[in-house]
Amino acid sequence: MSSNGSRLRHELAQEAGRILLDEGIRDFGLAKRKAAEHLGVDARHDMPANIEIQDAALERSRLFATDESRQAYRDRLAAALQVMQRLSHLEPRLVGPLLTGMIERFPVINLHGFAETVEEVLIDLADRGIHCETGERRYRSRQGREQRVPFIAFRGPDDTEVELTIFPLDGIRQAPPSPVDGKPMARAGAGEVERLLTEGREAERL
Repeated sequence: MSSNGSRLRHELAQEAGRILLDEGIRDFGLAKRKAAEHLGVDARHDMPANIEIQDAALERSRLFATDESRQAYRDRLAAALQVMQRLSHLEPRLVGPLLTGMIERFPVINLHGFAETVEEVLIDLADRGIHCETGERRYRSRQGREQRVPFIAFRGPDDTEVELTIFPLDGIRQAPPSPVDGKPMARAGAGEVERLLTEGREAERL
């Protein structure tokens, strides 16, 4: 790749990373297309890989973080822990940008939960007076097959947006491939999230 091509690929990754952070877009493909449009580049150009875009977003997140945004991130992490503790029977796992430490403008708490059926989870949430909306996510298995998995969206503590994806009970053994790098998605249980919060408070006191 020429130096000009390499520089343009870097600029596309930086712009797509900014779009992920600032516009609340979750789809890497859409972020790439918008980045190409903003930079006046043919969308068929050699685009950066998803991992390059995530790295750019993380770098930008840390570079432009303020005391206020860092506190908002810690508050969101604490809200995630509260939801996980309340839904402990689903053995929830935190996934996504919040787990990576990314400070977003429009953050969402992304959780994986495990149950025999999504209906039993909906009934449980309804009994708690929690209004829910449902949808489906598409994941690819390690064998490359597309899998549709239901998710439930609702509001958590402090009106935080929560998206809880429901996997079968045995889904806890193997995380689906990450859209970022194709490796099993990183997941964290409540104990790990609590440790992240403790480390954040200790670092703040230094």
